Amino acid sequence: MEALFEAFRARAQAVSAEVHRFERKADAVAFIAGHLQPPAVWAAGPFLDAAEREALLAGTPGLTFDITREAAAGASAGVTEVEWAIADTGTLAGDFTPVERRLASTLPPVHIALVRTAAIQPDLPALFSRLHPGRCGYISLITGPSRTADIERVLTIGVHGPKRLVVVFVDETGDPA
Repeated sequence: MEALFEAFRARAQAVSAEVHRFERKADAVAFIAGHLQPPAVWAAGPFLDAAEREALLAGTPGLTFDITREAAAGASAGVTEVEWAIADTGTLAGDFTPVERRLASTLPPVHIALVRTAAIQPDLPALFSRLHPGRCGYISLITGPSRTADIERVLTIGVHGPKRLVVVFVDETGDPA
């Protein structure tokens, strides 16, 4: 697992993503909360239970789990829980069928992605072997902050999505389903 994490980190950082790793879930959540400026949105998933979400709301001014297009567009950051990471490309992969996940990951200028360290796959074929088409309606692949180049080949960051991608790995949560 260590080699896969290091490969992911090297490739993700090469495309301007920030990568952090925590052993404990509580440390990862504290790190994320400390980087959220109001307003912020968090697309809830299985990582936090209801009590943890309530505690986070109470201690993080301006945070909401109720994501609308307006809330996400006005947020300084969006947090999503992502199912997988691909080591050989530094890419995140997840089922973004719920529109809230798409809004939180694309509209705010900062996208913070929370991933279980055990969910790192070595490559795309390994990821495809884990996907279940009947359960995944909208797979999203994210490699670094949004970037584009116009006809004059001028690179611009953040035109069609976040200017900053922060990936937070957590060891404590175990192997994904």
